[in-house]
Amino acid sequence: MKLNRTTLRTVDILKMVSKKPDGITLDEICEKLELPKTSAYDIITTLAHTGMVHVVKGQKQRYTIGLTAYRVGINYTNNLDFIGTIDPVLKAFAKEVGKTVFFGVRSDDSIVYICKFEPENPIITTATVGTKNPLYCTSLGKAIMANMEQEERDALADRINFRPHTQRTIQDKTHFIEELDRVRENGYAFDARELEEHMECVGSPVFGPDGNVIGAISVSSLYKPTEDYDALGRLVCEKAKALSRLLGFLGK
Repeated sequence: MKLNRTTLRTVDILKMVSKKPDGITLDEICEKLELPKTSAYDIITTLAHTGMVHVVKGQKQRYTIGLTAYRVGINYTNNLDFIGTIDPVLKAFAKEVGKTVFFGVRSDDSIVYICKFEPENPIITTATVGTKNPLYCTSLGKAIMANMEQEERDALADRINFRPHTQRTIQDKTHFIEELDRVRENGYAFDARELEEHMECVGSPVFGPDGNVIGAISVSSLYKPTEDYDALGRLVCEKAKALSRLLGFLGK
């Protein structure tokens, strides 16, 4: 059987990029795969155009896995019934707390909403399945980043372009890292009206069988000054732990 050489090279590049969450340069790709620079450039440019890889601007462009590749992967995951496993749990949780529940994953420096579960009389939320928001001002993003390896977390924080969405948005790396340390200690994160002025969200990480954080769940609702958000955070944390165990995580 004759295999197409360009297709094989494309698959090799995607595999390599997927293993580098902080990105990889064109020179590194060429060196490790022993590819001519012109050939590798044509492939990576096409992958970037189709959304299979994401271009991170800098002194040297770096490439991370793109949203299109992630969506392809999600379709595969769906076939493994990953979403089918968590779907009934989170639907019931949304009904239990009477608030909107999300499951999201990281895509470079953003969070992507994969699932959304609403109670019978939901408060309208702007986030919809498939959309993205910044990691640094979402409870989902903070919950995921707080549970990454420290070196990877700090490198990612260096690349974040902090900008205010509301007056409460964290706007610098120092305060953000301090926030992530609190999140890791508590087990849950807040979006304390940092993305939208009227919305308060609480999120907690979900772990896979290998012990790595694979995503997070959050509960969102209109901000109420009388709400005990720490109590809600503990509730979300317990539900995230239950989901992690359901998905095969055996750790604490």
